[in-house]
Amino acid sequence: MTRYVGAIDQGTTSSRFVIVDEEGSFVSVAQMEHQQVLPRPGWVEHHPDEIWANTQKVIVDALEQANLRPADLDAIGITNQRETVVLWDRSSGEAVANAIVWQDTRTAELAKKLGSSYGVDAFRAKTGLPPSTYFSGPKVRWLLDSRSDLKARANSGELAFGTIDAWLAYKLTGRHVTDVTNASRTMLMDIETLQWDEDLCEAIGVPESLLPEIVPSSGVIAPCTGVLEGTVLAAMLGDQHAALVGQAGFDPGDTKVTYGTGAFLVSNTGTEIVASNAGLLTTVAYQVAGEPAVYALEGSVAVAGSAVQWLRDNIGLIADAPEIEALAMSVQDNGDVYFVPAFSGLFAPYWRDDARGVFTGLTRFTDKGHLGRAVLEATAFQARDVLAAMAEDTGSSLSEIRVDGGMVANTLLMRFQADILDMDVIVPSIVETTVLGAAFGAGMATGMWTGPEDVRAHWLEAVRYTPSMSDSKRSKLLHGWSKAVERSLGWIEG
Repeated sequence: MTRYVGAIDQGTTSSRFVIVDEEGSFVSVAQMEHQQVLPRPGWVEHHPDEIWANTQKVIVDALEQANLRPADLDAIGITNQRETVVLWDRSSGEAVANAIVWQDTRTAELAKKLGSSYGVDAFRAKTGLPPSTYFSGPKVRWLLDSRSDLKARANSGELAFGTIDAWLAYKLTGRHVTDVTNASRTMLMDIETLQWDEDLCEAIGVPESLLPEIVPSSGVIAPCTGVLEGTVLAAMLGDQHAALVGQAGFDPGDTKVTYGTGAFLVSNTGTEIVASNAGLLTTVAYQVAGEPAVYALEGSVAVAGSAVQWLRDNIGLIADAPEIEALAMSVQDNGDVYFVPAFSGLFAPYWRDDARGVFTGLTRFTDKGHLGRAVLEATAFQARDVLAAMAEDTGSSLSEIRVDGGMVANTLLMRFQADILDMDVIVPSIVETTVLGAAFGAGMATGMWTGPEDVRAHWLEAVRYTPSMSDSKRSKLLHGWSKAVERSLGWIEG
């Protein structure tokens, strides 16, 4: 009899439910987009109730497609957009404010104040993270400061906080839990003890009474109710951590790049916590119940696929995103044109929120093909910067990376990525590795897969890109990119 697991993939723009069989194949998929709420420049919000309603709908739809009942699923897992925060009433289960999304920058002043008051290293030592608008703890503090009633209710224990995984888990099981990967992105958890830290909570201004219980990423958590009554919740992973699991990245040195709205690079460092001196984040990669946590170095690129969307929607140079490849291929090279997409500053390894987007090297020879190629190549250059920082931190270089996400369909980008990295770039047979990782986590918890080695046996390579660029050409391109980044970082002074 065939066994199945389900996985919720609650992302920045949509919610999906996928049913996966024991071979690691997708049986059914249902997906719904949700509204992006943009009340002010730099503010990004979601309606938690809309996300919950859509999640229920896609669960029902996917089960109907597969002609299955919840009881036919061994378990379900959740993967989620990280650092997006929800605050809700413990009694009613109703959200008391819109969710503040990971992209939101309203906590910029608070992040600067935390850095100047305590120092960046004070937070890095325990959390692996610098003070930044990116992380969820300061967002909770902002919510509490924004309304006096919320602060009073939080202090009296009436409210609960969680990232999207915790919100969905609460709705599905009634338990207030989050996993170690999502907790490691709050600036509130000590990544060595895997517990909330009293000093961190006090420094950031978040009452510990708000916080969920921290559980392993893979392990039976609780029976489900409602639309999933009959099965159990057995995995929770932040999206980039889930993608590493979905890529079977279980060994130290295994590294994946996910190309989506941004680009996210995660490299497994094993059970060792590797502190970064090169502008990267130290984070929990995943934890299987009963086993030590596995750690990772991560570098986040803010703008990857969204640069192509910008070229389409704001500039009108292409009508559809896939047209970028043909546009870029209309010229032999970038014509010495470089594009740094620092629309909201630069993330790793620079962490400069004052950087701005620039095109450099424009001449009368430049045409739209060069502009398109520069936009596409920017993603590969940024990934290369992060991987160079990883090599600096670990003292070792890689021979290959595994890639996933929507942009892996762009052959020109993947070939250029291999060339500029001077290493093999591998695309798996299933590129939806985020939701697959949540499914793998649930299946390992219930014995559908016996563990990492069994999961690895179900990971298949589809395409391998091998570098063919000369060292001299690579050096020239990297020099041009470096000069463009200097322009981006120095635009205020210049």
